[in-house]
Amino acid sequence: MSANHIRRKFLGFVALVPLTSLFACGYRMRGMVDLPFKAIAITGNPSPPLRADLQTAILTGTDVKVAINPKDADLILEVNNEINGREILAYSSTGQVSAYRLTTRVTFRAYDLSGAEIIPESDIYITRDLDFSNSTVLAADQQQAQFLGQMRKDLALQILRRVAAAAKSPRSRSF
Repeated sequence: MSANHIRRKFLGFVALVPLTSLFACGYRMRGMVDLPFKAIAITGNPSPPLRADLQTAILTGTDVKVAINPKDADLILEVNNEINGREILAYSSTGQVSAYRLTTRVTFRAYDLSGAEIIPESDIYITRDLDFSNSTVLAADQQQAQFLGQMRKDLALQILRRVAAAAKSPRSRSF
């Protein structure tokens, strides 16, 4: 064996050690959610983009199917409300708006076919700060739309993570 061959094997081993330690500690790619259900139905009145983001998150990040009919699902995810907001965060020295805060809030609940609540009605929200310049109004509108799209995707994953955590935790019973 040559010195280069031994050196390559050693470097390969050194590169694998951090990866194996990540998997040993339970590391999982962002977006992967372990749900103990076979099918989820999305009901209520989510906006079409939020419904699409929830379906995409379920289909790509879990082993669960999306049911069209709630009777075919193990879990019903009911999205009651979705509110997008924008508030002024800062003004420039000339008195013009220089930053906005974007907010998206979703109210939802999750329950099974028997009506037992997995998650009672809850709110989840995300905020992002957006710099603004009057000279780039069209670009700012496009950037705001991109921010809102990313916020919706993040909310969809957070909702699924919350459902997964609530489904795995033992339910407390009051006596």
